[in-house]
Amino acid sequence: MTLVERIAELRERVRQQRPLLHHITNFVVMNDTANVTLHIGGLPVMAHSREEVAEMVAAAGALVLNPGTLEWLDAMLLAGNRANELGIPIVLDPVGAGATRPRTATMLRLLEELQIAVVRGNGGEIGALSGMGGEVKGVEAVAEPEHPLLAAQELARRYGTVVASTGRQDIVTDGTRVMLVDNGHEWLRTLTGTGCAATTVVAAFAAVERDYVLATAAALACFGLAAELAAPQAQGPASFKVAFYDAIYHLSADQIRAGARVSVD
Repeated sequence: MTLVERIAELRERVRQQRPLLHHITNFVVMNDTANVTLHIGGLPVMAHSREEVAEMVAAAGALVLNPGTLEWLDAMLLAGNRANELGIPIVLDPVGAGATRPRTATMLRLLEELQIAVVRGNGGEIGALSGMGGEVKGVEAVAEPEHPLLAAQELARRYGTVVASTGRQDIVTDGTRVMLVDNGHEWLRTLTGTGCAATTVVAAFAAVERDYVLATAAALACFGLAAELAAPQAQGPASFKVAFYDAIYHLSADQIRAGARVSVD
């Protein structure tokens, strides 16, 4: 089976298994993240209360931690520890790492105290967490590290995780293996929360495939390809968003075979 055929098979597996994705995420992206979860084929739940997160995550296929709202750190640690006990993959979106000291410290604490399956961040966030440069303003990367692949590999090795550094070209690595994804469209940067949405697609694929390098690269290829398919139908950011959601929902095996651009480095 070729790599693009494996990606197409994984996309269908998500549709068939309909994994529950437990999100502890920020206020800005909750609705959009829930919709993208549904469109890719999963089931979303946004449960943040400390009283129920350990019970909720036990039913999930994956746990998404998005500390854009720092006040939910305790709930994240409770849910994360329970997920680790049960072997449920955790996908971390380090929103705004590098923007402030408390935010960076929160991301590093999660990496140190939990076994994270995948970290999906922009180049600035990955650079900040790896200590190899990068600049973040608010939650947007304004400068990437000089050597983005080395930064991603360093972070992956340090915490025993898979790192996805997303941008013009997405880098996916576990510190040794490397996959590069060249799907995507510049209009993704015109919408709030597309990085967070990419993270939830990664979680959906990680819920059905324990080779997290493959799962992450496949998810990002599908996400980026949907953006490419949507762009010609759009007149601007608002119409692009609608077309993009439809493209995620309808993304077919034939489209993936024809359009996914993933290479092994």
